[in-house]
Amino acid sequence: MPAPVFRFAPSPNGHLHLGHALSALMNFDLAQAHGGCFLLRIEDIDRTRCRPQYETAIDEDLTWLGLTWPEPVRRQSDHLDDYRTALDRLAAMGLVYPSFESRAEIMRLVDEREANGPWPRDPDGVPLYPGRGRLLAARERERRIAAGEPYALRLDVAAALERTGSLFFTEHDFVPRVDEAIEARPEAWGDVVLARKETPTSYHLSVVVDDAVQGVTHVVRGEDLFAATSVHRLLQELLDLPVPVYHHHRLILDGAGRKLAKSTGSTGLRELRGRGLSPADVRAIIGLA
Repeated sequence: MPAPVFRFAPSPNGHLHLGHALSALMNFDLAQAHGGCFLLRIEDIDRTRCRPQYETAIDEDLTWLGLTWPEPVRRQSDHLDDYRTALDRLAAMGLVYPSFESRAEIMRLVDEREANGPWPRDPDGVPLYPGRGRLLAARERERRIAAGEPYALRLDVAAALERTGSLFFTEHDFVPRVDEAIEARPEAWGDVVLARKETPTSYHLSVVVDDAVQGVTHVVRGEDLFAATSVHRLLQELLDLPVPVYHHHRLILDGAGRKLAKSTGSTGLRELRGRGLSPADVRAIIGLA
């Protein structure tokens, strides 16, 4: 049986905090305990927010925690062709369409529809796409793209599910060792964005491609991404990609019970290090022996 592969995949758009420490340390510890490999991946497709200094800070913080990983590190910005290939494959199946509404126009459409009752939201609370992009004629789509209009490329989830049928993923608890089969519900997200005119990928598309390319066998990440796994499972099936085992761990919350954000300086690893705390102190704070 091949050795398991775990990964930690932060975005360099701010400094790491205690929540990141929990995820990184859990992946590293599990890789060590199971004779596996721990990978660092840099998810830097958002070029408007990602900065080289934050990537440097990630390296410094993780090294301070005692983590090591093989080089070279995979950076998403170096592999845009991989995502284009996956997107083209989905488009060839007739499962991708452009939508031309701006975010403001989408919210206006949602407001109009909510005059007749609540409009459905995705698991993150964002209104499902209410536009008519899927119904546009091919000639009209081509005309608007040729005219240079901004657009998002969306997955036709209903058509995709007709192709795949019901899907499941495995949620694994390491202690005690229990596997649970979870039915994927990608329809809860509506027609998700896979790419935009200026960016040939999205988080959903790039993460499944990256995990497959890197041979990731165990995806250990925060429970805030549990629902998103349904979208990832659908894309894996459509693209004939291997399916990792998943574990969605607890979150570190602030005093108000909210998920930590990179703007929460008091929980930043650099801030804690500057106050004289040790890696052992960080482990104690987040509840890792």
